[in-house]
Amino acid sequence: MSRIGKKPVDVPSGVEVKLVDNIITVKGPKGTLERELHPEINVAIEENSIVVTRPSDQKKHRALHGLTRALVNNMVEGVTKGFEKKLELVGVGYRASMQGSKLVLNVGYSHPVEMVPDTGLQVEVGPKQNLIIISGYDKEVVGQFAAKVRAVREPEPYKGKGIKYSDEKIRRKAGKAGGK
Repeated sequence: MSRIGKKPVDVPSGVEVKLVDNIITVKGPKGTLERELHPEINVAIEENSIVVTRPSDQKKHRALHGLTRALVNNMVEGVTKGFEKKLELVGVGYRASMQGSKLVLNVGYSHPVEMVPDTGLQVEVGPKQNLIIISGYDKEVVGQFAAKVRAVREPEPYKGKGIKYSDEKIRRKAGKAGGK
């Protein structure tokens, strides 16, 4: 039995869950999320929890069991608490700023890079202009936008310059040996 899949998802008060034709809708104080679930996985809404079950022990069903439960849990957590990703800019002269709703990055290119966040995302820049905080209620969208921002200038292993997640460790490499 899947360890993650067999745990029921607790639904806190103030969150409304509807299940119609394998489409689950979760509505909470932060927003509304909707997702189509795999038709072979059974999802049932009981009093204050959502229970995910699988029809058999086939490898495909075992994989989908844990996945479905995790997706539903992320939806419930997103509409109650929300999700957040922090990115750090490392490098001399690297900075970020907000111009209206656009995120503007100065990361060593000959031009500033402008990015428009997706709907449902809040982007903040720290006071020293080297920290970007991306928050929202959909974990997938938050992670995707954070990955796009990081891809503008990925951290390099020699000096460690670039845009990195705040909890990311950059493996450093030694430079050239030099000398004769």
